Amino acid sequence: MSYNLLRTCFVQGTRPTTSTARIPVAASLHTTAPTHAESARRRHARLTRQTNLEKRAKIQERTAAERPHVVLGTRPGDEAKWTQCDLARVLVKPEELAPIPLGATPAEGHEVLHTLESLGGGPVTIPKTFAYGITGSEKRLLFEHLPYGDAETRLRKEQSGYQNMGTVELEKAMKRNIEASVVQANMLARVVDLSNANKGGIMFENRRRVIKEFSDGGKENDTGRPEVQAALLTIQIRNLWEHLTKFKRDVGNRRSLRKLVHQRAKILRYLKGYDRDRYEKVLERLGLEPKSVEGELVV
Repeated sequence: MSYNLLRTCFVQGTRPTTSTARIPVAASLHTTAPTHAESARRRHARLTRQTNLEKRAKIQERTAAERPHVVLGTRPGDEAKWTQCDLARVLVKPEELAPIPLGATPAEGHEVLHTLESLGGGPVTIPKTFAYGITGSEKRLLFEHLPYGDAETRLRKEQSGYQNMGTVELEKAMKRNIEASVVQANMLARVVDLSNANKGGIMFENRRRVIKEFSDGGKENDTGRPEVQAALLTIQIRNLWEHLTKFKRDVGNRRSLRKLVHQRAKILRYLKGYDRDRYEKVLERLGLEPKSVEGELVV
């Protein structure tokens, strides 16, 4: 009897009471509030960070959209800066490459020389634009003096063969030689026409014009002048860029383009340190924005 009573008391003494059994539940309820508060702070920080990243991305996009093209040197939508600059003005235009039509007249934009018509020959139609650097004085030499001199040379050879040529025979021979010289002059006009030149001939004419335009007024053909070198590099860069837009897998020329862009920037940086006024002036004449040649250039 006493043993069973002692056993019952011992079991009741070791069994947890109701108040102590509820302590872990109460503790868990009281510890959830700080946990939820920490999650809210983290969420606020995450949203703030996300907002800042979005703002930074928009700023970078806007900056990239407004930054001038590192190769072309103009801003997006401002292509008129190139078309209206001095460099674009002196380059060969597509309309200059139009061939001479048969029976062309001065009204069609081609010059027709009538100098030899008074001697019995016909008109000589010359192109609007010459290749090989032919200028105005050389034009008169080739298409007025040279045909007449060639006709006289032929006539003298005929006179040496026929000692007793009369006046009528001399006039007929001279007219015949003049007509032959006019035919040759028209053939020569087509040979020296820039529209019949190949790509190398057109580049030669462009280089000649650029050197003349950007050389100092007191010194012609000054190829060592920084403005001339930058202009020549700019037309090379634009021609190479036009090629790469058609042939995107041309890795070799892409490397050459990168080299030319950095070379142009180096020349312009030198000019900026030497004479800032000349630097700013040549940028306008080349149709370039300052940011396209300053700072880090990623091609």
